[in-house]
Amino acid sequence: MATIQAVLRNKPNSRLLYPIAVRMTKDRKTSYIYIGQYIEKRQWDERNGLVRKSHPDAIFINQLILSKLTEANKRLLTAESESKYQSVKSIKTSIIRNERFDFFSAVEIQIERIKERGQFHQADVVKQRMNRFKAFAKADKLHFNEITVDLLKRFEAYLKNDIKLAHRTVVNYMISIRTIYNIAIGEKWAEHNFYPFGRGGYTIKILESQKIGLSIDEVQLLESVEDISPAQRHALNVWLVSFYFAGIRVGDLLKLKWSDFIDNRLRYRMGKNQKLVSLKIPQKVKPILNSYKRKSQSNFVFQELSMVNPDDPKQLRTRIKTVTRNFNRRLSLIADKVGIEKKLSMHIARHTFGNISGNKIPIQMLQKLYRHSSVTTTIMYQSNFMQDDVDDALDSVVNF
Repeated sequence: MATIQAVLRNKPNSRLLYPIAVRMTKDRKTSYIYIGQYIEKRQWDERNGLVRKSHPDAIFINQLILSKLTEANKRLLTAESESKYQSVKSIKTSIIRNERFDFFSAVEIQIERIKERGQFHQADVVKQRMNRFKAFAKADKLHFNEITVDLLKRFEAYLKNDIKLAHRTVVNYMISIRTIYNIAIGEKWAEHNFYPFGRGGYTIKILESQKIGLSIDEVQLLESVEDISPAQRHALNVWLVSFYFAGIRVGDLLKLKWSDFIDNRLRYRMGKNQKLVSLKIPQKVKPILNSYKRKSQSNFVFQELSMVNPDDPKQLRTRIKTVTRNFNRRLSLIADKVGIEKKLSMHIARHTFGNISGNKIPIQMLQKLYRHSSVTTTIMYQSNFMQDDVDDALDSVVNF
């Protein structure tokens, strides 16, 4: 049984106005089609699913709601009468395609697809970027032929000069716009002749990122530091375990359970690419693990996720993000205490392993330790830290 209903969504925009949407439910799955109108909560008649007459544009908006309901109902009836099965998502897509498809409609569909893959953090990032683009464009609808080179250049300047974003962050915004445009062309929602990117159009310039890790001396300062708070000691312990295990990512680290340690090895599945990993437990890790084992209250090695529902990926991601932020703040205080001027964070543990390993370990072995899917990724990553040959070449010329 399929149902449709006009509803007011609960999340307001930056002006504290709430979006109106048509809710479609089929086979216990729900999807929303936003009609592009926002109102105050008090202006919504929930019982009738319409805007109250007190709203100055009530007649226009209610006509728009009814037209959307009619179209949705027609599509649902057609789907139920046909022998070929259609999901509520495919029905929603066909309704949107039937209109003059715009860029932000493509954004909405792409965000839903990202969520369906369980990548809730990525969905939030794309949503935040595209909301900023929408605010800059000052339009709830932006058709693909309106995304011009001039608009993209002005948006880039706005991000750099007004919002004060770093170049790499600005690049990520522009890549998000380009990605959605490319998807729209592939889905036949947009025509390629209006494409503003590439040769002769707007080009995205990606600068090399600089990865800086700690030196051996700096790690030894951390290993020997005293007179720090219990919270700081805990953050440092987590950092050191990450470093000792070749830079295991904090999200994977917090999910580790005692049952992952078998026969003096750590065995776990990476969250980023689902690769199975097996690593020997280094001697330096053992006293840290033993100190946590003695006071363990659950199967988790570290207790930050013990009260989180493991089947709720969004709750899990939010908790990991909060914990990481707290760790980084405490690590920064420790760095100040011992005189480390480099920015100390959880992710720097991975860079530190790369910096210290340098060119001492064969690249294929580093690929296994980093858990990279491609050796090319390892070569590009490790090139940030393999500088001996370049230094020797420089000395050979200038030391005469």
